[in-house]
Formats: sequence, structure tokens, C-alpha cells
Amino acid sequence: SSMSGDLLEFYGTECVHCIEMRPLIERLEKDEGVKITRIEVWHNAKNLELMRQYDKNYCGGVPFLFNKKTGKWVCGSTNYENLKKWALGR
Repeated sequence: SSMSGDLLEFYGTECVHCIEMRPLIERLEKDEGVKITRIEVWHNAKNLELMRQYDKNYCGGVPFLFNKKTGKWVCGSTNYENLKKWALGR
């Protein structure tokens, strides 16, 4: 299923920081050959519930990135290096 990936990006459609992060995430997918599953939470209650299960109040907002393999997460905007470390589990 589309939810099977280890890398999750929880976002809100109109979220400014999510929109800012978009090019970095797309670059990461292209450069590193990873797939990040996008999950919209502002307009989908089920997705919001899913985010809360992973978030455990670490972040409490979007963008919230979670790596199921490592358990590591990124909260809010970040730079490319941090994004790469998060995705590759370094």
C-alpha cells in the first residue's frame, strides 16, 4: 500500500512551512532515490489521528517528518543536510 514506506511527511495543504519544505523534499527524493509518503492532516481527521500516534506531542504541528525505521523525527522547517540525515538514518 502507499502507506508502507518508512519515511512519512505529515503536512497541511495551506501550511507555509510545508510549502517551503517541498523543494527540499523533492530534491532529496531525486538525489537519494528515497520515497517520502505525503500525508495531509489539515483536511483529513484520520490522517491527523495517525500523525498523533507518531508525534506523541513532540511537535504538535506540521510539517512533521517521521522515519519509521529509525524512530527519528523532524519538526517544522529544516535544512537539506538535516533532512538527508533524517531520511538516510544517519
